[in-house]
Amino acid sequence: MSHRPPSSLPGRRGVLRGSLAASAALALPAVGAAAAPAFALSGRPKAAWGVQAGDVGAHSGLIWTRSDRPARMIVETSATESFRRATKWHGPLIGAGTDFTGTTRLRGLPPGEQIHYRVVLADPDDPRRTGEPVTGTFRTTPVGRRDGVRFLWSGDIAGQGWGINPDLGGYRVYEDMRALNPDFFLCSGDNIYADGPILPSVTLPDGRVWRNVTTEEKSKVAETLAEFRGAFRYNLLDENLRRFNAQVPTITQWDDHEVHNNWYPGQILDDARYTEKDTNVLAARSLRAFSEYFPVSTLPPGDDEGRVYRVLRHGPLLDVFVLDMRSYRNANSPGRQPDDATGILGARQLAWLKRELSRSRAAWKVIASDMPLGLVVADGKVNFEAVAQGDPGAPLGRELQIAELLRHIKHDRITGTLWLTADVHYTSAQHYDPSRAAFQDFEPFWEFVSGPLAAGGFQAVKLDATFGPEQSFIKAPDRANTSPMETPQYFGEVDIDGGSGELTVRLRQQGGDVLFSKVLQPGRVGQ
Repeated sequence: MSHRPPSSLPGRRGVLRGSLAASAALALPAVGAAAAPAFALSGRPKAAWGVQAGDVGAHSGLIWTRSDRPARMIVETSATESFRRATKWHGPLIGAGTDFTGTTRLRGLPPGEQIHYRVVLADPDDPRRTGEPVTGTFRTTPVGRRDGVRFLWSGDIAGQGWGINPDLGGYRVYEDMRALNPDFFLCSGDNIYADGPILPSVTLPDGRVWRNVTTEEKSKVAETLAEFRGAFRYNLLDENLRRFNAQVPTITQWDDHEVHNNWYPGQILDDARYTEKDTNVLAARSLRAFSEYFPVSTLPPGDDEGRVYRVLRHGPLLDVFVLDMRSYRNANSPGRQPDDATGILGARQLAWLKRELSRSRAAWKVIASDMPLGLVVADGKVNFEAVAQGDPGAPLGRELQIAELLRHIKHDRITGTLWLTADVHYTSAQHYDPSRAAFQDFEPFWEFVSGPLAAGGFQAVKLDATFGPEQSFIKAPDRANTSPMETPQYFGEVDIDGGSGELTVRLRQQGGDVLFSKVLQPGRVGQ
């Protein structure tokens, strides 16, 4: 592979050591502590929650941080770690209205270059009073294909009550991912579990005790804006994640647990834990917190164009189409409708996806789906949560939208499509082929599943034969909600060679071991 190896960026590690030193002020609270650490407001502003880069392009990127008090966000960028000849970017005045978070957009960056940045917070009343800088780095996307592309994906963080365990060193899987030095990380949703409280301890079936870092906001389900903010903030207590964020830019999407398990617009919850039962109200609060805690280019909400779905272009080799299968779906049902214009994407998003896929000139078009296509994900005894509904025949319900999309890809001669997802809390690889399918007007394609990152593991679900999936690999526990002590956490890697355009998918588990790999050739139909 022609992709640069991690060792080719010796200076990058030094940047990260500086980032850790600057963020060391954020100590994890003791297990059972009531809340995240309180900050004394004497002295200078602190960016102790670290930094993040997101939605990076050839000439632009977003930089995020959180302050402990009102402050002016200032970003400096440089081609070197020394920050000689640095460029200064004056960001927003951040305060309580955004939970002291802020994002600064960088423009006019050189393509295909390593960008070193540092965030400084200044006292709004005295700009000379600044906090210690927090540093990070990212690589802008190339305009050529020489260097290739490497990225990772996964999802599902702090789920089923399995939070930051100090006995295990926290979310150690992020260190495994950071060691691979990817160009970016695609988080496929369930960044938080707003409906899953984190208790101080959980006793495992074998008698061992799992201990959690706890906070006040994560002691109950999230209903208020403050509670949603606290849920997003919880994961940043983990030093592995903060270190990862300082090195690896993110592309972030959302799914159900950002609000409530299996939610859909208009749903009224039948859940005694909730005072506010209208999912539209809960989703609006969660989306606002989501927009505050991640550097995402199409947010915040309230703007007519504010949305989670978008396309991120990574030079001539790769376009990433980030879907939102949550915000525009119809109600979960048995999924047997012979006509379904709303489906799981909504008509507007489906039209956008078809249009953008047709416009794409990238060798590979990754469709980042927050839910799998052919895996039967149930919602109770009679309804279904994802696309498939267990009927192996012709498309019905939400399958109709996917059939329309797959037909469009075939008839518009769009090559190089690849589906990536998480959601089901195990890892697998499915190949879809019309020769095995009830619906046959499409070209063969692959779907890869990987996750969770820090949540319970679950048994494998059945395949639906409508689009002819065949499972080439699967690794899943044999019972529900196995803890991260009992079953590995999973993530996936995609490596695109800059010379040949060959794409390699590797399914990995915590520790970095490769469980399965598949090599795909660009422009080839039927592989």
